[in-house]
Amino acid sequence: MTRASAKPNWLKVRLPTGEPYQRVKELIDKHELHTVCESAACPNRGECWSRSTATFMILGNVCTRSCGFCNVITGKPTELDLDEPRRVAEAVQKLQLKYAVITSVNRDELPDGGAAVWAATITEIRKLSPQTKIEVLIPDFCGNWEALDVVLEARPDVLNHNIETVPRLYLQVRPQGRFERSLALISRAHEAGFVTKSGLMMGLGETDDEVVEVLKEWRKVNCDLITLGQYMQPTAKHLPVARWVEPEAFNRMNEIGMEMGFSNVFAGPLVRSSYHAEEQSALLQSASASRQS
Repeated sequence: MTRASAKPNWLKVRLPTGEPYQRVKELIDKHELHTVCESAACPNRGECWSRSTATFMILGNVCTRSCGFCNVITGKPTELDLDEPRRVAEAVQKLQLKYAVITSVNRDELPDGGAAVWAATITEIRKLSPQTKIEVLIPDFCGNWEALDVVLEARPDVLNHNIETVPRLYLQVRPQGRFERSLALISRAHEAGFVTKSGLMMGLGETDDEVVEVLKEWRKVNCDLITLGQYMQPTAKHLPVARWVEPEAFNRMNEIGMEMGFSNVFAGPLVRSSYHAEEQSALLQSASASRQS
């Protein structure tokens, strides 16, 4: 894999600061919670936490998979923390979130992949914050569709599952993942009546044409919402950045995706799966209301 030159100016982000940022950090620390914002070293942490939003990561902070792009720790997870759903729900309530995003590590050693904890987390949030919209960014559960059904039965508002990269690069980028399996998960969620969402990182060695082919595959399974962002190497041990995708290229992908018929496409260098997730969901609801009127 080729290596790109130094990071361009358009990828500079401001350092996290301010009272709202500190409030979110203190609340997360107090409740002994994990966020993908910290674990994955997200570049938008300062902006999102300053807006009193965060993406909670359940099932611990140790992942059973070894994806080449991800900064989350790989290893043998500890025992399940069955009180975690309650603590997440309390944090959502105290932050007065109108829109909560939940993700998790992969727990492939569990028979249900952690689906029961997923369902419990959604249920606990509903109890304390019934008006809060919930988006879940779930793993593929190794194709265990009964586990997927456990999550769906808890009725999240948006079902998100990332493709991450193009099929040609799966062995390097996502060795324990399967492109077709991820598409099947999105298809099943759509057929069950859920708003579906998925995302992909650019800059790992794919071509623009390959990204367009993934967009076509997403359309085949009726995925509603799409995110496209720039991959940034978390540490020297992770896959190198093969190219810096210019903002104009992301704009073109946005146009192509919307022309294909997606409900919404968020594409840009700093876009991540949960970046402005509430805004993307609101745009979908607004478009749906317009079609019905």
